[in-house]
Amino acid sequence: MLRNRLITVLTFYNGVLFRTKLFKPDYRYTSNFVDMWSVDEIIIIDISEVKFKKTFINVINNFAKKCFVPLTVGGGITKLGDAKKFLDVGADKIILNSGAIKKPELINEIAKSYGSQCVIVGIDFKKIDNKYRLCSNSGKKIEKIDPVNWASNLEKLGAGEIFLNSIDRDGSLSGYDLDFLKTVGPNISIPIIIGGGAGSWKHFLDGIQNGADAISTSNIYHFTEKSIKNAKSYLYKNNVSIRI
Repeated sequence: MLRNRLITVLTFYNGVLFRTKLFKPDYRYTSNFVDMWSVDEIIIIDISEVKFKKTFINVINNFAKKCFVPLTVGGGITKLGDAKKFLDVGADKIILNSGAIKKPELINEIAKSYGSQCVIVGIDFKKIDNKYRLCSNSGKKIEKIDPVNWASNLEKLGAGEIFLNSIDRDGSLSGYDLDFLKTVGPNISIPIIIGGGAGSWKHFLDGIQNGADAISTSNIYHFTEKSIKNAKSYLYKNNVSIRI
């Protein structure tokens, strides 16, 4: 049985680490305190308006040199060459979002070149008039595509994992959107990462118990080794198979 994973998501704006709220930079952090040992994976996303700046490439390079867990990188990937830029400087996986919506065949192009295990596709969603809507461009654009149908098609397109991220709950610490998770989960067989809203170790457990293969967060703890170990200890005591 595959172990569940605890993932730290780091968002960089113009080369500076920020936590986010409703997908907007909210509070500046320092990456010096990011625990790169106890966490299972790290996802780094560039939320700057201008992508592929040297400042962000340097961020990836620095993490890759110090990081001993899988490193996923995203932000502005619209073609195979963009993915290559991130992989060449140390990323193990890439995460697509808007680029995959505009050009679904991009998922397959990258999967063919680097393997499906290298491709995560993010699904940013929010509720509008009590209906889930797929979003792109860091939550600024509402797409006409149904997010549940989009999720079920991603495996066929070559994705190795999907990352469900609630815009409404981002930075809220109120818990994941479990209703969306339970709607999407039965329709796919590739691993699901859930994000957006974790505010307690119990929320992590809720995510796993409702079908997520990995839980992620960026705002719940202040990037100290102790907090991640505490989270994992809590999950382990509640019968979650996770690396301690």
